[in-house]
Amino acid sequence: MVKRRLLSSLLAFFSLLAASHAVDLGTELSDHSPEASHQSELSYTDAVVLGLVEGLTEYLPVSSTGHLILANAFLGLNGDTPMLNSDGMPILVTTDDGLKRPYTIGEAAYAYTIVIQAGAIVAVVYLYWKTILGIVLGCIGRDPNGRKLAINLIAAFIPAAVIGLLLDDWIEEKLGDNITAVAGALIVGAIVMLVVEKWRKHGQKEAIDAHSGPELHDLPIPKAVMIGFFQCFAMWPGTSRSMSTIVGGYIAGLSPARAAEFSFLLGLITLSAASGYKFVSDGGNMLAALQVGPVLVGCIVAFVSATLAVKWLVGYLSKHGLAVFAWYRIALAIAVFYFIA
Repeated sequence: MVKRRLLSSLLAFFSLLAASHAVDLGTELSDHSPEASHQSELSYTDAVVLGLVEGLTEYLPVSSTGHLILANAFLGLNGDTPMLNSDGMPILVTTDDGLKRPYTIGEAAYAYTIVIQAGAIVAVVYLYWKTILGIVLGCIGRDPNGRKLAINLIAAFIPAAVIGLLLDDWIEEKLGDNITAVAGALIVGAIVMLVVEKWRKHGQKEAIDAHSGPELHDLPIPKAVMIGFFQCFAMWPGTSRSMSTIVGGYIAGLSPARAAEFSFLLGLITLSAASGYKFVSDGGNMLAALQVGPVLVGCIVAFVSATLAVKWLVGYLSKHGLAVFAWYRIALAIAVFYFIA
């Protein structure tokens, strides 16, 4: 009962957040001029809000990226205000055609939403350190099950690694802060979740039990690769990496609990790669534009909230499935569409 109330409170918080500020979101979609009322720096309050949103939504099937894009718009961090370095001079970046242009608060905030995933990554390491230790021992030939799980995770990671590198710049340019695209992805993902959940309960009754289906290390490699391709759908902001991989796990025959655990462990690799890539490619500009303090605070808040969310989600999925998250996604998307229209 407490868990249901916790979920209801969480969903109500995000729904009210979207509804109460959606007028601002609609305005920001059509007004990206430097004169618009956007912030020019990331405050500690912003860091706490973004860290909380990241931690609570990274492993829930509701799209952390989508929520962070909405949160950035709500906080006024998605504008074109030029960022200044410590000397008060504009930070410049080089475009593809060799020209220089100012680095904006929107770009810095978007990069931050990816780097802040470090807090969620550490949460999985903290909760699943025994499994991760088994994987490490397996890689040096001392744990056969750990070695098989490592192979499955690598096989599942490869599709996103290849497709992500090919499409990263295009996705950021076309969909990076597109609120309409996020809302559309929330609805599409919700429909997929409802269909798959109905199929699981009526056509795959043997997979409902938390301990049924194959162990993660016994998952056939082709099915691990299939889950990896499902993860690629999450490159559309608003789809949700967690939702995509959990749905892929369902179709692969995993129980809800094991599908969630595979999603967490796969996310450990995928999020580490994405955060590392973004930090290498944009970290210098981001750190020049943002203070180190808020960045660290956001990561710490993300760690604490992600730890709580992960521990709760496994038990909830085993008992109730994905349906409540699907309906929440639809409600949030409708609220966004209504106010930006």
